[in-house]
Amino acid sequence: MENQSTILGHPKGLFILFFTELWERFSFYGMRAILVLYLTAETTDKFNPGLGWTSKEALALYGWYGMFVYFTGIFGGAIADRWLGQKKSVLLGGIFIIAGQFALAVNALPSFYTGLFLLVCGVGLLKPNISTMVGGLYKKGDERRDAGFTIFYIGINIGAVLAPLIVGYYGEMVDWHLGFSLAGFGMILGQIVYVFGRKTLSGVGELLQDSEENRNLMAQPLTKIEKDRILVMFIAFLIVMVFWAAYEQAGGLMNLYARDKIDRVVFGYEIPTSFFQSLHALYVVILGAPMAYFWTKWRKAGKESSSLYKMGVGSIIMSIGFVALMAAAYEVSESALNKAPVYWLFLSYFLHVVAELSLSPVALSFITKLAPMKYASLMMGTYFAITGLGNKAAGLLGEAAQDAGEMAIFTGITVFSLLLGILILLFVNRLKALTHGAEEITN
Repeated sequence: MENQSTILGHPKGLFILFFTELWERFSFYGMRAILVLYLTAETTDKFNPGLGWTSKEALALYGWYGMFVYFTGIFGGAIADRWLGQKKSVLLGGIFIIAGQFALAVNALPSFYTGLFLLVCGVGLLKPNISTMVGGLYKKGDERRDAGFTIFYIGINIGAVLAPLIVGYYGEMVDWHLGFSLAGFGMILGQIVYVFGRKTLSGVGELLQDSEENRNLMAQPLTKIEKDRILVMFIAFLIVMVFWAAYEQAGGLMNLYARDKIDRVVFGYEIPTSFFQSLHALYVVILGAPMAYFWTKWRKAGKESSSLYKMGVGSIIMSIGFVALMAAAYEVSESALNKAPVYWLFLSYFLHVVAELSLSPVALSFITKLAPMKYASLMMGTYFAITGLGNKAAGLLGEAAQDAGEMAIFTGITVFSLLLGILILLFVNRLKALTHGAEEITN
């Protein structure tokens, strides 16, 4: 990829992956924005009936779906490493996602469950492998890599901004199944971009066993340095799991909380609940470049700016975001209308995104630097599997909130995220030593 022409100083292939992932995330976040709302909508609603589940039942399914949709990334990564290669795995995953979204568009319970199964398989194949391909666009030591992942991450969130506004509006306000079908059309656009842009990805995402040199590489045992780096990655995975357990309250507990406990009337207009699912992504698009600039200036000033340090800071900021939700829960308890002002939700989502930009794209780049080449997709798949466990934990916390109350859950998340972040900052130098210099590249 070293001789490939560039756009904005980055390989053209980055922007093909950017737009492919944009539409895949449009599909994913569009479906996520209306899933819990569809499950809990009354079956007797003549305007737009749903399945009539209780909030607890809906959050349980949301947690299981969130876990499996990312947990299958382990299998998607292994399939890419051993059989298909990343490029073909992304293509096949997109086909599964399209089929899954249109299965959800059919008003029948067996089709609904089939759609969820197809989505789980599709995201498992696509998500870890497209992220690994982004890393493959840059040679070892290329200082553009972190910036490349930030650009890629902005693409993810442009899709996530558009999805709740389009899919959410037509799903919630017109027909749930129309919303699901629109998510499917979004993925079709992503596949079109990917298929016609694959020529810009020559040499990236191919099956490693296709050459004798790579077959020999695959047969070699891991070195001491590689084992140490894998250990550090698993410690990073713990941070990631806690982060997503907190962050993914957005699609479940916070989604229902916005519907039932937040005063959504602004200037006489009631904001549809699903629209709040765009807030995270909108903030990412707005803050992505300024955050990247901040960390660059921070590093040039000679201050600690390793990936692990950023993850610790992100965990602490996430805890502060839940302090805002604790304030909202307090106002609900004191309000005669049993509702809190909407600004608490805006503030909480803002802080969550500052935390996200300190952690998530950094973690993606970090893994592509530390993972042994023969396990590149598998380790990225493991990252997304850990994300899936975080999603499941988010669902369990949402279920617990139905009995213990939102304040107890918001407080627990605040304390745990804060303590984890502080621990990471205290031991960051020891952890950096185990990367054997990789952190000097990831800065």
